Amino acid sequence: MNHVTVFTKDNCMQCKMTKRFLTEHNVSFTEQNTTEKPELVSYLKDQGFQAVPVVESDFSESFSGFQPGQLNQLIAKIS
Repeated sequence: MNHVTVFTKDNCMQCKMTKRFLTEHNVSFTEQNTTEKPELVSYLKDQGFQAVPVVESDFSESFSGFQPGQLNQLIAKIS
């Protein structure tokens, strides 16, 4: 199973762009919204992240921000 999680928050343009990119490339993912689940902020900070979106997967290191290059690398590993 190719597990991808995207940590987001409400009204975040980079989050929307990341989700759209994954959807357009037929990558299924689980969204975890930090606005709805504020306890996730501590988890992300413990991982060294200061901002969302954060993309976690079984195939690559986690990264933050809308990064098409990183997303393409992730898609290549999943395919």
